[in-house]
Amino acid sequence: MSAQRGQQAAPSGQAAPDAESAPSAGDASNAEDAQCAESALFSLRQAGRADMPAFVALVESAYRGDCSRAGWTTEADLLGGQRLDHAMALEMLAEPDSAILLAEEAAAAAPDLAVPGSALLGCVQIRREGEVAYFGTFAIAPGRQGGGLGSALMAAAEAEAQRRWGVSGMRMTVIDRRADLIAYYERRGWVRTGATSPFPYGDERFGQPKVEDLHFVELSKPLAAGDEAPPASDRG
Repeated sequence: MSAQRGQQAAPSGQAAPDAESAPSAGDASNAEDAQCAESALFSLRQAGRADMPAFVALVESAYRGDCSRAGWTTEADLLGGQRLDHAMALEMLAEPDSAILLAEEAAAAAPDLAVPGSALLGCVQIRREGEVAYFGTFAIAPGRQGGGLGSALMAAAEAEAQRRWGVSGMRMTVIDRRADLIAYYERRGWVRTGATSPFPYGDERFGQPKVEDLHFVELSKPLAAGDEAPPASDRG
């Protein structure tokens, strides 16, 4: 995954729902909370090749086109075109020291879960970068946004990165125009580092900008020792 492919971009001018923006004291930020939140809302597993069509469709539905407006993470006012395609997804899947994690309905609630992607609720890629892990391609199905699923998946991904690689922190990049999304992450312990990077204008693999002067800002988050999660299933 290139840096741009993993960017976090969500709604412009649309505030995150209260249900997804609880005070930091109530976040699932340690292992016990992350496990409880995960078991209540979804099951977590690592993606395989068979999941790529559903993975791409989920990311596209959360960020691009009119269908993305059903949730608060739409970036349709900032970017047209695609967010991710199948070839890019396969490149991500093949990256070393990385994992695409999928949040799905628990099997008891979705008996057809044997079909890859049949009950896909959310996704995120984590990738080791030395002592930290990159957090990107984070998406929640539009119809399931605003109920705490995003916060729980974020906490589970952070814990999984620490379990796999023993990292001491996380980093991500966010489109600078997304003040609401940046605030959402800040309420969950992320802070701006001051680093920025340009948006890849002219490379339509990452979308067709509708506004000028887009760039990315970097956020980071320290992880407390011992915040590990049970291993995500590698079924897929």
